[in-house]
Amino acid sequence: MKKFLIGLVSLIVIGFVGLQIAEKVMSSGDAYYVQITNDGEKVNAKDDSGNSYVDYKYSLPGYDKEGNKKVLDFNASKDRPLRREAFLKVTWNKNKGVTSYEEVQQKQLPKKAAEKLGV
Repeated sequence: MKKFLIGLVSLIVIGFVGLQIAEKVMSSGDAYYVQITNDGEKVNAKDDSGNSYVDYKYSLPGYDKEGNKKVLDFNASKDRPLRREAFLKVTWNKNKGVTSYEEVQQKQLPKKAAEKLGV
């Protein structure tokens, strides 16, 4: 019985660690920097339960720290558009596209990305 419990606990721990590693791999990616230049396209939709929600869809050029350009498509699940002129650090993954974004200050932009963004 003791061996069974040890095996079960080990299996659960290995499964949990494996899921954490898979999540990290799937959500990690390359950093790009964008500037919000429009209000995005307002999208009214409903979830599986029938509850309505609002998304704002964006398609903006982003630049990595070397100044390489990529057009990034992402949604902001907010009740209002993202703040115009805000700078975002966007994480892009080749399998999932944009996985996350966060607002950054202009002084946090890498030099080449800032040049390409015109600041």
